[in-house]
Amino acid sequence: MKGKAKAALPRSAQWLRILRRGGGKGSVFMTAKALTLTEKILHEHLVTGEMKKGAPIGIRIDQTLTQDATGTMAYLQLEAMGVDQVKTELSVSYVDHNTLQSGFENADDHKYLQTVAKKHGVFFSRPGNGICHQVHLERFGRPGATLLGSDSHTPTGGGIGMLAIGAGGLDVACAMAGEPFMLNMPRVVEVRLTGALQKGVSAKDVILKVLSMLTVKGGVGKVIEYTGDGVKTLSVPERATITNMGAELGATTSVFPSDEVTRDFCAAKGAKMCSAHSLPMRARSTMSAMTSTLRRSNH
Repeated sequence: MKGKAKAALPRSAQWLRILRRGGGKGSVFMTAKALTLTEKILHEHLVTGEMKKGAPIGIRIDQTLTQDATGTMAYLQLEAMGVDQVKTELSVSYVDHNTLQSGFENADDHKYLQTVAKKHGVFFSRPGNGICHQVHLERFGRPGATLLGSDSHTPTGGGIGMLAIGAGGLDVACAMAGEPFMLNMPRVVEVRLTGALQKGVSAKDVILKVLSMLTVKGGVGKVIEYTGDGVKTLSVPERATITNMGAELGATTSVFPSDEVTRDFCAAKGAKMCSAHSLPMRARSTMSAMTSTLRRSNH
């Protein structure tokens, strides 16, 4: 008001909420002091650029995955760079797509992928081991890590708290060579889950509901971050089902926080890689949010 000073915000205030409602889709815009989980991971991996909306940034990639349909060209490009050993903490070459042996072409590709993996220090997953994004989640997933894959459903890794992004083969080859992955700073969209899945409703119904609300282009340039008390009711495979289909939103990726459910999942598979990237903190910059009630997600 005119002639009156604005009261200072209490230091304990973590976020301001309900700046605007609109869109008819349960949208809520909020401003906060802390970082979202997405921003936290990006900040820890930032190599170049500033984390400003839409600005170009380069991030360090911890892990990569390829599959045989796209991997052959990626490794040819890596070899052309003259790199002796991959610079990532872990890279995996999966053979899971072109497994029919009606001719010599696939067999030749698979032999090349196996030998180039041995040459450059890449793990090799034989045909029959499973689909790349699912096996990677179960065997190599690490909360808080960055994963770049030459498969559109690489965001499956977001179910365990990774920032997992699908990209072209050349981008993955550059990441294996130690180069940063370039992207525009994405906008974070919070999807707050409440309630629990009811009988006859699955995690697939949740993401189908989100798709019906945001459409197949609604995630372009965005990271979908899932929060709310409904998160703890979902298993890691259920979360991964949701992040997997985030690709159909056109999203850069989707991510769940790591929590006790994540730690139990890691313990069950004998992994000790779950980090402290737990519940996401509210956005420092504007973050849009919408609420999806699990018990009603029977799209």
